[in-house]
Amino acid sequence: MSTERYILALDQGTTSSRAIVYDRSTRIVASAQKEFRQIYPRPGWVEHDPLEIWASQSATAAEALARANLATDDIAALGITNQRETAVVWDRESGKPVYNAIVWQDRRTADFCAQLKRDGAEPIIREKTGLVIDPYFSGTKVRWILDNVEGARAKAEAGKLMFGTVDAWLLYQLSGRTVHATDLSNACRTQLLNIHTGRWDDELLDLLGVPRSMLPEVRSCSEVYGRVAANLHPAGAPIAGMAGDQQAALFGQACFTPGMAKNTYGTGCFLLMTTGEEAVPSENNLLTTVAWQAGGRTEYALEGSVFIAGAVVQWLRDEMKLVGSAEEVSELAATVPDSGGLFLVPAFAGLGAPHWDPYARGAAVGITRGTGRAHFCRAALEAIAFQSADLIAAMEADSGLKLTELRVDGGASRSDPLLQFQADLLGTPVVRPQNIETTALGAAYHAGLATGYWSSRDDIANNWAVDRTFTSARPPEEMARLRQGWDRALERAKGWEEEARPRLCSAAGH
Repeated sequence: MSTERYILALDQGTTSSRAIVYDRSTRIVASAQKEFRQIYPRPGWVEHDPLEIWASQSATAAEALARANLATDDIAALGITNQRETAVVWDRESGKPVYNAIVWQDRRTADFCAQLKRDGAEPIIREKTGLVIDPYFSGTKVRWILDNVEGARAKAEAGKLMFGTVDAWLLYQLSGRTVHATDLSNACRTQLLNIHTGRWDDELLDLLGVPRSMLPEVRSCSEVYGRVAANLHPAGAPIAGMAGDQQAALFGQACFTPGMAKNTYGTGCFLLMTTGEEAVPSENNLLTTVAWQAGGRTEYALEGSVFIAGAVVQWLRDEMKLVGSAEEVSELAATVPDSGGLFLVPAFAGLGAPHWDPYARGAAVGITRGTGRAHFCRAALEAIAFQSADLIAAMEADSGLKLTELRVDGGASRSDPLLQFQADLLGTPVVRPQNIETTALGAAYHAGLATGYWSSRDDIANNWAVDRTFTSARPPEEMARLRQGWDRALERAKGWEEEARPRLCSAAGH
């Protein structure tokens, strides 16, 4: 048996579940990944089967340990990170979900959110949660399940249903269905938690119609929540770290000082800037969120969320069949000097920050007879960078700080054309670390700090190393013209679904 011990991180994402084994220097010893079904019952609806999520995550944990030839005793601790706002409701007695998980991208509660705004609920939700009213967050999803699944509300009010975001669902399963808890970084994304007190809020629960008895206990990001059940891998290991994926990436990128920022280019794009122990309110449609709670301290961040980033690359591959692989998008994009005037707005699930338009839909503007596959690939990558640049402008305005560098991670950060265009747009260095899997790494760090595997944040900062720095190579005037084109394309995509409704109704009336 190995004398060295390791940390196992479970990274439950939107399209796949991964497990990664790290050693003390954060070298990846082994990993495993498994994709699972994306369910689209209606336009704008996105669901996952919670049992598939659990099966895929459990399988990758066993596979990663087998690949590393490790026994359960070799694992010092286990950390969990997850897609955040996805809502799971399950039966307290049977442990079975009452409905599919409603995914963070899902827009079915847009009309209820609009009603909340009309009812004047925005100021109180904003002040208590740091969030805007949008279908993105979990609270309205839970309400939808209670109101639309037969018998669900009566069961919930009788204390017979449990709710959790994906971290809580995995913890419940891993612990042999004994622990029902979440961490503060996930709890703050439900619209049911007061970020200033760190507790579930009765006024918010009443507003969204969610019974308190459904809710998990709120814990810190770095503590022992329980142990892995005897019939699972790695049996008996302490489950000691939990954080929502974006806050985990911020921690994994060692962004501990106020003003430091990271951008994760995953399925969506998520930009977070640390603000320390101050919850900075946003005046530019960003979110104020808990970054983490650890060592008795709660620290905050400003966040901007782009719903469709790497997912636009998957769309080109899977739905449009323009490429055979994600890597081919970057390769084709590099064959043309620009997008040939094409702007692609991937508002497939509405627009996130700073626009918050659930009725926006995708648009391709500026197509000519000469527009080809390479231009679409380049426009897709540029759309990711444009959306991120919009967030950074809002973040700098809110914080009063000018970014000195942007640390990047996530699968799409492997694309050199994307990061070069991002640096050109920002006029700021874009820095890719050697380890771009910082989401899983953040969960591993939380678990390792809770169990003494790593001694301090200095260990984490010392592990961070640069792979490549991208600096601006195009004139600011040229980039300003491109930004103007992007803004015009955005305006054409906004409000599309909302505007279409009266016409559809009137057509039906004839």
